[in-house]
Amino acid sequence: MNIVGERLHRPVLLTETLEALAILPNGRYVDGAFGRGGHTEAILERLSPDGQLLALDRDPAAEEYAYLRFGKDRRLIFARRPFSQLVEGAAERGWIGRVNGILFDLGVSSPQLDDPARGFSFTRDGPLDMRMDPTSGYSAAEWLACVTEAELARVLAQFGEERFHRRIAREIIAARQQSPITTTGRLARIVAAAAPTREPGKHPATRVFQAIRIVINDELRELSTALPQTVRILAPGGRLAVISFHSLEDRLVKQFMREQAHGREWPLDLPVTGEPEGKTLRLVGRPLRPGKVEAAANPRARSALLRVAERLA
Repeated sequence: MNIVGERLHRPVLLTETLEALAILPNGRYVDGAFGRGGHTEAILERLSPDGQLLALDRDPAAEEYAYLRFGKDRRLIFARRPFSQLVEGAAERGWIGRVNGILFDLGVSSPQLDDPARGFSFTRDGPLDMRMDPTSGYSAAEWLACVTEAELARVLAQFGEERFHRRIAREIIAARQQSPITTTGRLARIVAAAAPTREPGKHPATRVFQAIRIVINDELRELSTALPQTVRILAPGGRLAVISFHSLEDRLVKQFMREQAHGREWPLDLPVTGEPEGKTLRLVGRPLRPGKVEAAANPRARSALLRVAERLA
């Protein structure tokens, strides 16, 4: 692994995230998507020798990097597991209800996108994999080899919000009948030929790759499973910060935070008055996007959106 090259990765909304977490020097924190440790490193810089940080990631490459980069730092605990197992990771360390801050930086990390062998990107040809954990599950190529046209069209519409989902699905299935689709380059060319128009500044395969990646990694279920767990492990006053990169992720985060902040309303037909039950979070500030300088320096940050909430007592 080229650790020097890996450190060129720029964490998104770094200053805003650190401010949102309101880091206590001796606090306990969780980075739910370690990636290549950009946010982790910045949090560690603000922790005292008594502070602790639990980093989670299901990517074996992230685990390798964590030990190469931070292996001698006793404040960091790395666990190779998805953030849907957040409670298990916290419970193993007696952290239930004792965590001062949680960060989820969602989506694919830049090193994953930049490595053609991982199959996430259409910009450079490589094997059509897309698994965040290449040691488990099935690859995108294996999924495309057996998915029906109707299911493929549904996935492209639901998870890619692709306008031409039926047409693209039909062309992918037709191409598959000629020979298996096993590389990112071939899939991108099929999609480009099938799309009748192009969005300005966006490759025609962008939404298709997003949709297939979400399915392969079960990303939305992972997120919807993880979010309620944050309430269990946060201490009163602890912060939850979530960075999303597309509307499907943000919709889940926004809905969860609002529900926890508003509580459960009493049914109108019951003779009950008072505040709603079940309030667990307080919304903190407005959603934040990268400024012009960051967006220009890091085009992948343009779609990022940060939402923050605080655990109530």
